Parts: sequence; structure tokens; C-alpha cells
Amino acid sequence: MSVLLLFIDGLGLGTRGQHNPLDGLTDATPLAVFENEIPSLPNDGALAITDARLGIAGRPQSASGQTTILTGINAPAAIGYHKQGFPNQALLEIIRTNSIFLQLKNLGIEPNIFANTYTNRFFESRPRWISATTAAVEAAELQFNTLEDLHAGRSLFHDFTNRSLIEPGQKADIRTSEEAANVLANIVANHRFTLYEYFMTDKAGHAQDFNAARSILIALGKFITQLLLRIDLAKTTVILTSDHGNIEDLSTRSHTLNPVPTMVWGLYRETAKQRITSLVDIIPTIVSLLTRAQRA
Repeated sequence: MSVLLLFIDGLGLGTRGQHNPLDGLTDATPLAVFENEIPSLPNDGALAITDARLGIAGRPQSASGQTTILTGINAPAAIGYHKQGFPNQALLEIIRTNSIFLQLKNLGIEPNIFANTYTNRFFESRPRWISATTAAVEAAELQFNTLEDLHAGRSLFHDFTNRSLIEPGQKADIRTSEEAANVLANIVANHRFTLYEYFMTDKAGHAQDFNAARSILIALGKFITQLLLRIDLAKTTVILTSDHGNIEDLSTRSHTLNPVPTMVWGLYRETAKQRITSLVDIIPTIVSLLTRAQRA
């Protein structure tokens, strides 16, 4: 079996209303889920309402939330607060010793991949601050995907359409949601664990741009729908989750206190749904499922 983890930055489980671009947006299936409503997810999917606050006061933030997702360690509790932006040294240490990629490597569960593409700029001038996903990849000494991989159909940009890659002057073809889904489905078919990160949702939420938010959510919903049609769900568990709320409430530029929706499809769907109640549960659930399959 294999597992795909779709990390969608800044997607909370909010209420209906004019503040929520998902309200009335039928084209955004399966993302249009709301507080106190039982969703009807395509492909027999299941929803696990997931706590992102983790027992720490304040609004959930990216660095600590992502560290938690990628390690199974309650990062806000470990450092005493929700850390925004990029991981600090304390969070990097948690990732370097508990990264999902490292855990699987140590268990002999391979091959695994971070499906996102890095541009030449990352390698030519390494940024001072790195993302939680970058630190997780480095912890297991995995290879980064380059623009060559993207052009060859072996990876995706964080904006799977490639538009935000082309705008600064990089050469790439525009990808439709279907084309991007084909690429990711092929990656999943050749790996035990695949991680894909998408953060256009968080950017739209901070910008409070209602039209842009709707456009992004429609494209993302179509991408996920097409992806589920291309993956063998009899052999694959697909988990979609987020680090905190944002785009579901455009009345504020800040992150929200809402829980996040964790959606699960495919093999061991009900098992995963029952196990996941907070961000801490994502990685232990994935490791358990893959270990179970390894022993079978």
C-alpha cells in the first residue's frame, strides 16, 4: 500500500456566510465543508474534524502547526506558543529528529518523496530560513526535485498550475488541474509515502481577496477530484489536512481559531478517520498504516 498526504495551508472548517468563499461554491468539491454539517465527500471520503490549537492559547500558526503535522510531536506545547512563519531552531530540532521521512526511512519503508519542485534560486542562494517541509526532507537526506523534474513530469510546483512559477520569468507550461493530477497520481504509484504541499490558499486568505480565493478553491477542488479518479484507492490512503484556518473566513487577515478538516479516502479510511482528532495524530496514523502493510 501507499499513502499520499496532501497538506493544504490555511484551510479551516468554518461557518457559512459572506465571510466564507466556500459557501455556495459547489465547484470546490470536496473542500466545501462547514461547521456543524455532515459533509457528503466524493469517492466515499470521510471527514475527521481536527484540532489545530493543541491546548495552547492563541491563534495556530504555520511553523508550529506544520512541525506538528510532519512529526507527530505537539510543537506548540514543546516551545510554549504558536510560532508563525518559518521554524526556529527549537522547531528545526524537532523536525530533524522526528520527520515523517526519517521515521519511515528508519523503519525501512521506502521509497518516499516530497513531490514539490524547488527552483534554481533555492540551490544557488539557500535562504536563511527554511520551511518545515524542507527541513523534513533534509532530515532523511532525500533528494529535492528540481525544475528538470518538473519539466519531465516527475514533480509539481507548489502552485500546480505553474502560473506563479511563470510570472517571475521561469520557463514552464501551464498545467490544468487534470494534467497536474496525472503527474501526482504517477508519483504516488511509485512511492510508499508521498507529501504534496499547497499554500496558495493561505496567501489568498491573508490577502482577503474573495474572487481570488474562490478561483483558487475551484482549481484546487478540481485538482483533488481528478486526483482521486486517477489513484488506486484500493491500495492507497489519501489524507488531506491543514495547519490552521484562514481562507474560510475572509473577514480577517489573521489565522482563525477554527479546527481544520482532515479528509481521508481509500484504503483504511475509517481507521484513519477514527484515529485523527488533532494535528498530533496525522503522522502516527500514517506510520501505523504503512507499518501494518509492511508486516502483512
